[in-house]
Amino acid sequence: MKIALDAMGHDEGPRKLVAGAALALGELAEISRLYLTGDAKRLEAELKEIGCNDRRIEIVHCTQVVEMSDHAIDAVRRKKDSSIARAVELVKTGEAEAVVSAGHTGACVAATTIRLRTLPGVERPGIAATMPTEKNLFVLIDAGANTEPTPAQMMQNAIMGAVYSRHVLGYTNPSVGIMSIGTEDEKGNAFTREAFELIKGSGLNFRGNVEGHDLFQNPVEVVVADGFTGNVVLKTSEAIAHAIFGWLKHEIYKSPVRKLGALLAKGAFQNIRKKTSADEYGGMPLLGINGVCIIGHGGSSPIAVKNAIRMAAQSIAHQVNPHIVEHIQRYNEQAAASHHAPA
Repeated sequence: MKIALDAMGHDEGPRKLVAGAALALGELAEISRLYLTGDAKRLEAELKEIGCNDRRIEIVHCTQVVEMSDHAIDAVRRKKDSSIARAVELVKTGEAEAVVSAGHTGACVAATTIRLRTLPGVERPGIAATMPTEKNLFVLIDAGANTEPTPAQMMQNAIMGAVYSRHVLGYTNPSVGIMSIGTEDEKGNAFTREAFELIKGSGLNFRGNVEGHDLFQNPVEVVVADGFTGNVVLKTSEAIAHAIFGWLKHEIYKSPVRKLGALLAKGAFQNIRKKTSADEYGGMPLLGINGVCIIGHGGSSPIAVKNAIRMAAQSIAHQVNPHIVEHIQRYNEQAAASHHAPA
């Protein structure tokens, strides 16, 4: 497998990205080539600093970096020699099979959509975030790629999320719900109600509307939302998980008895921390593009970067895209047949 890493796309520069790349190569023998796109001198210095001389690494020198303050489309058009643009270009030319970036999400979505195009039948890509509950994992789509989708695009996200849940997470017949303000069918605004009707008639295992508390108490395997709502849900959930551990630590250290209790429950705390840590999931696949793209957090740790690269390798192996094309095509054929059927 050949993977391209946007080695400049991080809030703190390339250091953690390079360290994560080294960790990934140490664990993933299936990677035959890992391209690092960015400033060659800086990347070489970082590799030297950590003592990594893995021959599978190839540096692709770039002269530009997309900053977080840049406008996504403008950055893609103006900075054609940026680390994200060059990484995507490697996938476009077939030199790499996947791109991983923890940089500017909007620029990554724009670059992959413009250069790689979307899959047949897919109008806009969607970010699929894998989130934990007590007993399972669910896919939240879209987590930020398209903040103003049409109901038809929400329908496509539902199909893509279900395909990912089935073929990557292993759910035989994943249940699907649409994010709304109530579980009753009539709840929501005109947009969500129209999307509701499309998904309801899709043949998916549709449970209907889901509310915020349903995400973790009565979960479905796929939660469909517009990119604005999905991104807010994702970041709020991550922030709450992080805050709760901070609150627990503060309360535990108030008393020696609590410290002892915490020591006895250390294993449970560690398991929950691991389960709720974004580092463990690494990144989020951008579904619907004609290629593989994994988007990570701007503050990703080396472990998160490693796991994002691992997710890219898994996505290549699972060949999700042909399944998406098949299911989208089947839905479109059924919709067309239903439209032309006599009343």
